[in-house]
Amino acid sequence: MPAIPDNTASSGVGAPVWVPDPKDAARSRLAEFAALIEDAHGTRFHDYDDLWAWTVEHLEEFWAAAWDYFDMRSEPAPTTVLASAEMPGATWFPGVNLNYVSHVFRERDAGAVAVVEVTEPGASRSLTWGALEDQVAAVAAALTERGIKRGDPVVAYIPNCAAAIVAFLATASVGAVWSCCGPDYAAEAAANRLAQLEPRLLLVADGYHFGGRAFDRRDEGARLLKLLPTVEHVVHVAHLGLPPIVADRHVATWDEVLATAHDALAPTPVPFDHPLWVLYSSGTTGIPKGLVHGHGAVTLDYQKHVGLQLDASAADRMLWYTTTNWMMWNFAVNMLLIGGSMVAYDGSPTHPTPDRLWEVAVEHGATILGASPGYLQACERHGTQVPSEHQLRMIGATGSPVPPAAFHWIRAQLGDRMPLVSMSGGTDIVSALATGSPTKPIWPGELSARPLGVAVDTWNESAEPVRGTVGELVVTKPMPTMPVKLWNDPDGSRYRAAYFDVYPGVWRHGDWATITERGSVVIHGRSDATLNRNGIRLGSADIYEVVEKLPEVAEALVVGIDLPDGGYWMALFVALEGDRVLDDDLRALISDELRVHASRRHVPDAILQVAAIPHTRTGKKLEVPIKRILQGADPEQVVSRDAIDDPTLLEHFEKIDVPKTSA
Repeated sequence: MPAIPDNTASSGVGAPVWVPDPKDAARSRLAEFAALIEDAHGTRFHDYDDLWAWTVEHLEEFWAAAWDYFDMRSEPAPTTVLASAEMPGATWFPGVNLNYVSHVFRERDAGAVAVVEVTEPGASRSLTWGALEDQVAAVAAALTERGIKRGDPVVAYIPNCAAAIVAFLATASVGAVWSCCGPDYAAEAAANRLAQLEPRLLLVADGYHFGGRAFDRRDEGARLLKLLPTVEHVVHVAHLGLPPIVADRHVATWDEVLATAHDALAPTPVPFDHPLWVLYSSGTTGIPKGLVHGHGAVTLDYQKHVGLQLDASAADRMLWYTTTNWMMWNFAVNMLLIGGSMVAYDGSPTHPTPDRLWEVAVEHGATILGASPGYLQACERHGTQVPSEHQLRMIGATGSPVPPAAFHWIRAQLGDRMPLVSMSGGTDIVSALATGSPTKPIWPGELSARPLGVAVDTWNESAEPVRGTVGELVVTKPMPTMPVKLWNDPDGSRYRAAYFDVYPGVWRHGDWATITERGSVVIHGRSDATLNRNGIRLGSADIYEVVEKLPEVAEALVVGIDLPDGGYWMALFVALEGDRVLDDDLRALISDELRVHASRRHVPDAILQVAAIPHTRTGKKLEVPIKRILQGADPEQVVSRDAIDDPTLLEHFEKIDVPKTSA
């Protein structure tokens, strides 16, 4: 396994930036749930961490209590919670049948708004619960008419819009398997993901909005169709109002599908672990892995996470900036499980300025706004002033470690009663391993809590738990949203190699993290991107936290290279704001800031300017692929170009001369 970084962590701050109001904490759904556990099991919890410890020690009792609290409905009722605790291969709630969609639509107010669709130019429309259910029933009938049945893959090339939500729910309702990606992907990139499933039906949108433009993607959609030879049926979604693609198969329009004659929606019961959707790994190490998650796990876990960890209810409306390429789209859709509503936004969050996302939140009454740490930093650099007339009660952030400065900026903008809840998890588990709690304070740079029922730990190189210092983030007991399987992995060998080879029987997530003395979590970045400088191992996030605070720096990426003479070369690549040019004065400023606010060992050997930092399509910096390119590897062998937001950025790194000897 990779060696553990030798830096202690906490976020380096003393006082929390947010403390829950005792009355609000006592009224929270989490407090209500904890009281039910106390009464049922004759125990008492002093605080959240006490409750968390009980939930992982009494795993079956906890998930049974969550099942009852959220009134999960199945045929028949469960008699066993966990038939096998072996990882991989844990078996949850065997013998029960249910459907995700049944839980979405139960006991809803038909006249209340469920989904608001907004596009970057400002157009919007709302779907009530009644209209949403009727559209889902129509599309489900259309799928059935076309021979789509339980277990059949249905795929989509579609942006974040109401049609995507309707199509997903309709697919799930008939027991078919949903998978999608955004039309910003090239046809080949989309096919690398979707073709694995051998889908029978493709929904293809005409394009998407971004950065002040409407992108017509019909040609790419037609090319994608040719790369999906198993597709028998095509449905065109006129998101931009353009005519359908030209194809060698009949192309039905979305309006035709919505007009399908149908009865009332009647979702098909399926086993607890029946595939709900397939998501994909980033693809930076080859063809993206298809991650399969089950109906029951997602239905149960997300009611727990959204309802207890975020204290969300039917009164909440979530606007989380995402595309359909990212698991946060799936996260946002799960607001519907608890009866809450969601805003589906198609566009750039920063066009024409970073104020845009706040404006959408205010205009459409969002109570929870989620974005990336990079977006919050862009707002601070821009001087964004959050509108005072908002209805927000929570800000969320995920995608990368949230620097302490972002917590302070939110507090300065919105006051000490507005929590910034940082979450970390991933597509692999389509959930979180570190999150918030309505009953725990928030410290800058830290994630307040480990989720209830999730046995998160940090281990050293000897597989021993560590506290207050950096370790490998692991999960030591099963959690429901671990993948049911990987697609096209019949013997499970790829699944085991991806998550269980380092610590047999224990999930290794691939992040460096610290669990502090107060039970909070600090994420330091990917464990396979550790910097090892003169025998001292550092996390890249500690460098980004300092450098990306500077107003001159838009973003940074750091890598470390072992040299042939036994030396080490650590290079920091910076993308600068505007037309700024990296000169000796700015290099000196960056070095001084790192020396003062991190340590002398964090000062790089070289600081080099690049036009922009390359990322995966889900926003993660390409630390490991860039390191391997600088070591001389063929870029085509270390990263799939279709997995990168801008593949042309790799060309700069291919031309960099790495020193042969240490200075």
